[in-house]
This record gives sequence, structure tokens and C-alpha cells, in this order.
Amino acid sequence: MRFHTYGDPTMPPVMLIHGGGNAWWNYLRQARALSERYYVILPTLDGHGEEFATPYISTERTADELLDYIDTHCGGHLFALGGVSLGGQIVIELLSRRADVARKAIIDGSLCIPQPGLARFCIASVRLFGRWMFSEKACRWQLAMMPRMLPAKMLYPDELQQYYLQDMPRIPMETLLTMYRTYMNYRLKPGIRQNKAQVMYWYGEKEMKCVRQSAELFRSIHPNCRIYEAKGYGHGYLSVYLPEEWLARAVPFLEQGMGQK
Repeated sequence: MRFHTYGDPTMPPVMLIHGGGNAWWNYLRQARALSERYYVILPTLDGHGEEFATPYISTERTADELLDYIDTHCGGHLFALGGVSLGGQIVIELLSRRADVARKAIIDGSLCIPQPGLARFCIASVRLFGRWMFSEKACRWQLAMMPRMLPAKMLYPDELQQYYLQDMPRIPMETLLTMYRTYMNYRLKPGIRQNKAQVMYWYGEKEMKCVRQSAELFRSIHPNCRIYEAKGYGHGYLSVYLPEEWLARAVPFLEQGMGQK
């Protein structure tokens, strides 16, 4: 695992964890904006980006590695955690492991209810089409089609397009297979009941029903969780495509009560 950092290390630490198939640059635009007030940490998960040669194991193993980093570099605690999709599930696991790992947390479009049937479908799709879907040619085609499929405000700037073309084609098929198998079969842990963070659980209005159900389950168990439904949006839109809208909702949440112990 590798870590990219932005801002002054003496400022409150914020860790943002990318989704499956992407890499640290998933949150690059948010990190640059937040770095004026926070020390922002962007991990690259094993099996992704520049860490493509390191096997991805599971949500739980990733949480082990991140806790080691938090203990070594952040005194065992963060001001805030955030993550989208797989990254959000890793946030859930971290919150369940340590009651005071963070004061704030944002979970975006993540599963915490097992979906074995969906896991089998995704794994079969990767086995059949994965090498084509993530080839350099396919990635260039996907970027070329984005202006026809997405509003202008959701298009990647040139910098992120270059990262996309660099990192997406080198994701090992084994990473994708393991990721879908472990992500889709993850179950919310009982330790979440003891967590002390203020949590926002986001999902898009057009998400799969199981994501909405995951948010509702989490809120029913966590003592301090609010749900936000992003109207008209699909999976991970705020985190991945709409950094300004992400910041408009996240910054007030992060700043609320900052002067309080």
C-alpha cells in the first residue's frame, strides 16, 4: 500500500479511500481543496494503481494495513475518514474495529449486507469480459464516450484522464475477482455499535436497492449516523465525478463542532 499526502502534517488528518478499480487520484481534487485546512492522506490500495503487483486480499486485511499506518503516522486517530464503494466499506470496517479511530466519517455508496448472488454474477462477468473491459483500448474508448454520456461537469480533467489510462489497464484480473468476492460478501460487524464518530452515509438515488438497505442497516445500529440520498445520481457520483458537490456537502459536516473536544 502506498500513501499520497497533501497539506501540513500538523493539521487535522483526513484519510479518503478510493473505490475498487480506481486509485488514489479518485479523491485528488477533494484533497487539494481540503489541504488548506487538513492533512489529507490518500492511500493506494493493494492491487490498484502503482500497487498493482501487490495482491489485494480483503476488506479486513486492508483495514489491518491502514490501522498500522494510522498508529504509526497519526497517533492512532484521525479527524475524519471517507471512502466510496469499496473504500467506504473499508471505512465501515475501520469504524467497527476502533471506537475512536475518527471523529467524522463519510461512507459513499457502500455495501455492508452480503450479496452472494451479485458476487457470482460480477465474478462471472469479470472472467468473461474483464480483460477487454480494462484494456487500454477499452479505457480510451470509455473516456471518448464520456462527453456523450455524462454532463460536462462530470467529465474528468486531462490530469485524471492520464491517471485513468495509466492505472486502469494494469489492474490484475485476480484483484478484480478477489475484490468482488470479498466486497459483495462483507457483513457489518457488531463492533460498530461502540463507535463514537459522527457518520454520514451517502448513496445515489439510482443506486442498487442493496446499497440503500446497507445505509439503513448501518443507521439502525450506529449511534450517530445520518443518511443522505443524492437525487438523480448513480453509484459514487459525488466522490468520483462531482468533487465540488462533494465538498459543498462534506466541508460543513467536517467543520461542524470543530472547536469542541
